[in-house]
Amino acid sequence: MWAYFGIHALILVAIATLNSETVAAQRRKDAIRDDVYPPLWDSAPENLLDFPVEGNKIVINAWNYQERLGVYKNLLNSSAKYFTAFGSQNFGNILWGLPLQHGWQFHTGRLADPSGVTSCGHEAGALLCISVRSWWACMNYYLAIIPFLGAVEAGLFGELPYEIEILPPEEQRADFCYSVADCRSRIPKLMDEWKAYFEYLLSTEQKAASPTMRSSFKLDDALSFMWKGHMASLAYALPRFQDSLKYLSDPEANFGEDWASGVDFIAATHFSTDLQNTKKFQALLPQRMLVEGDVIPFISDFSPQQNKILLSLSALHKTNQLTGGLLLKLWQKAMSTEAGREVGRKLFEDLAASRKFNQWEYIMI
Repeated sequence: MWAYFGIHALILVAIATLNSETVAAQRRKDAIRDDVYPPLWDSAPENLLDFPVEGNKIVINAWNYQERLGVYKNLLNSSAKYFTAFGSQNFGNILWGLPLQHGWQFHTGRLADPSGVTSCGHEAGALLCISVRSWWACMNYYLAIIPFLGAVEAGLFGELPYEIEILPPEEQRADFCYSVADCRSRIPKLMDEWKAYFEYLLSTEQKAASPTMRSSFKLDDALSFMWKGHMASLAYALPRFQDSLKYLSDPEANFGEDWASGVDFIAATHFSTDLQNTKKFQALLPQRMLVEGDVIPFISDFSPQQNKILLSLSALHKTNQLTGGLLLKLWQKAMSTEAGREVGRKLFEDLAASRKFNQWEYIMI
């Protein structure tokens, strides 16, 4: 009998061990997925019909993190076939930069209400809420909803059975547009820039379908269209949400403007915003919001690389301002050829790869 109980106990221990190992393995798998994808990626809507349908319209709440993430997920899924030559699992898709940035903003608290008036975006309140008072969230709207509506207008999703309607925020409703027709009437040039990117993708598929022609897809051309749309969104949104910077600490507000300015320089190199490249460079960005008392490049809980990136972005922005934008124009001219862009990308890669930080660099700047 004791032998029976002994064997039974061993079986129970084995089962418990197996279960714990299975749970641990699943947690490791989830952690790996969380590390690769933006937070809550798996639970974001992956089909347009996964969003609510009301009154013959697909209704999307762009002020909910999961639903805005779903907009990106639909864009990536529908454009995946154009990037099959650049790796498996759609990792080579150059639209990854947008949802990964959105995920970084969510993870670091940059989508929450910075004024503290509401609990929107805060762990103690509505965590998935995106605050219209967040400068980052408002800027991101023009890098999420406008590309998405441009894709709808271009026909990336084919013939849709319903119209698309974006829900407005509770405040500042006039600062945004909410449908293809609405955005087309209010910001036609910006819509054109994003529509052109998706029309380019669609045109390469049509040519590939011809028995006498191969696909005309070129990554550099796709990057050119995508970055034009990206810069147009920032150029339109920056002056519109200047007042929202007042809710941020001075160091965070300065970083936001430095980052937006730096994107213009990155864009000129046709930097490939695929998943791997974006993840690598995004790790160098601050993993929390900057607060009063943070002095670049001497922020103690930031790595030397993160401090160096913040310093470089600040110096780039200030120098461009002092030259009246001449620095950016000269850089864009230097990046006007494929050879020049290759050199430009190498410079950014070298900057990111350098683990050393010389405090004399700060003094020199």
